[in-house]
Amino acid sequence: MSPIESSSSWTLESDLEDLDIDLQDYGPSIPLKKVPNGDIFEASRAGDVDRLRYLLETGVNVNARDRWDSVALYYACLAGHIDAARMLLENGAICSEHTFDGDRCHYASLNLRIRKLLKAFEARPPPLAPLQASLRETFLGCFHNRAYLKQASVANIDVSVSVSVDEMGSSNYFPPDVVFFVQGRPIEAHRVILSARSPFFKQKFESEWKDRREVRFSKEKLSYPALCSLIHFFYSDRLEISVDDMEDLERICKVCKCESLQRIIEKELIHQKYAEYKTHRDLDNSMKRFILQGISLPEEDRLPASLHRILRVSLAKPFADTSGDSLNSSVGDKRVSDSVDSLADVCVKVDKRTFYCHQVILASRSEYFRARLSRVNDFHEGKNDLPGDCLPALEEHDLSAEAFEKMIEYMYTDGLKEINPNQAEEIFDVASRYLLFPLKRAVADALLPHLETATPAELCHWLVLSDMYGVLKIREYCLDLVACNFEAFVETREFRAMLLTLPPPSGDSSLRTTAPSAPGAMMTTDQGNLLDDLREKWLEAEALELDMRDESALIFDKRLRMLVEMAEQEKSESEAED
Repeated sequence: MSPIESSSSWTLESDLEDLDIDLQDYGPSIPLKKVPNGDIFEASRAGDVDRLRYLLETGVNVNARDRWDSVALYYACLAGHIDAARMLLENGAICSEHTFDGDRCHYASLNLRIRKLLKAFEARPPPLAPLQASLRETFLGCFHNRAYLKQASVANIDVSVSVSVDEMGSSNYFPPDVVFFVQGRPIEAHRVILSARSPFFKQKFESEWKDRREVRFSKEKLSYPALCSLIHFFYSDRLEISVDDMEDLERICKVCKCESLQRIIEKELIHQKYAEYKTHRDLDNSMKRFILQGISLPEEDRLPASLHRILRVSLAKPFADTSGDSLNSSVGDKRVSDSVDSLADVCVKVDKRTFYCHQVILASRSEYFRARLSRVNDFHEGKNDLPGDCLPALEEHDLSAEAFEKMIEYMYTDGLKEINPNQAEEIFDVASRYLLFPLKRAVADALLPHLETATPAELCHWLVLSDMYGVLKIREYCLDLVACNFEAFVETREFRAMLLTLPPPSGDSSLRTTAPSAPGAMMTTDQGNLLDDLREKWLEAEALELDMRDESALIFDKRLRMLVEMAEQEKSESEAED
């Protein structure tokens, strides 16, 4: 789920309410206007959030600079457009105080509400996406990493901990496969994450570090905080570092060939060198921090794209089958595994196919896999047809290889590029079985374009299916369509037959007198009776006055009873014909 999609669920209103602010401070002094063809700077200055959303979705760099060396957030703050500023912040705009751009935005803020937004955002950035959050928890599940970040949080460096560092522990622990020692201090990590994010680490793990569990750096100038912050960034796509350590980080980025991140750090260092605040000594540099969201990097350099490249290599290998040639093919797979991707450390056999995967990814994304991989020392269940020196193997039953492939695509990338509608029901079931519930939303996002051309009969099928598996996005979409086109649906036999499979309306009068929800309002996660919800959607679509809703709800229920009687008659006639 992108930050643009999740922005409605993340608010700072509670942080803003405790300020004594005049009414004039809430609205912008510069009127909002539309700039249909404007760039990101014009859209921010005008407060045109629709144009801004379009530009951000097309991949415009949120921290780009214009010819006056200003960023878009600066113009939104200067004009007092809080919605535009919030959208820029949620998409990676830098707002940290005591950085060049952050200070300019704080000083230029037109009103107190904008300044409060910047401070609240800096103290509590929006939640990480599921992939980044799960890998970050794995990183913090390692004792030494957790101990360092706990110490750093005391120094006011780590500010994005959604779960207290003290609460991180054994439940999120997955053993590291490499430990770095810098000046005697350890950093625990996993090879596949580092190799996916850095060509330097990839080359090292394929050559001189291939069989090493520990790597000790002897260079005295190597900064432990900078390296730990960079590796933490590899896992979380969020950089949090003391300003004092940024020069060391820039040197490490150069060695690790993290070019896009290096360029951002270099620019920030140049600006800091000439920034006004350098003359003020009321705050030591070690207390100043720089926060960068991964979304500020080009898409190909972010965590999902990096892991997607690793996944493509794994899926490109030949698949073993259970035919008479399985031994030969599995031996061939072993050679390919050694030569193409030595970082794959587990193979999963599903429906005659073998998938080469990485334990840390599976364990981080799914509690089911974390339990299996952490509690079993040796894997024998999938080795019946494989040579004894191959990778550890797992066998998964009662699902197709295509559904498993879609599941691991989501586990590695946090999304699905496309999906066959015929696979959706199986993947919904897989998401529940493997405790990977956010996968349902990814399937819904990929499925919605197909539903735009679906027939009423197909929509009835998806409505029942989404209600069964708790896929709220598809459920709401289908309910809205049925409510807005109710007369067309009641003419279809499939809709009438669907009514026989659903529980009857609850008859709760409180549902009938509830005021219509505001357009775009967040739906509660409590899933109600399907026909009760359809009644409410129909009442909202009819735009009836509140004092007429009781009478209209009774009419709707009477209509449903007539349709059920018709459906029962049609069913009995069909059975008689059979």
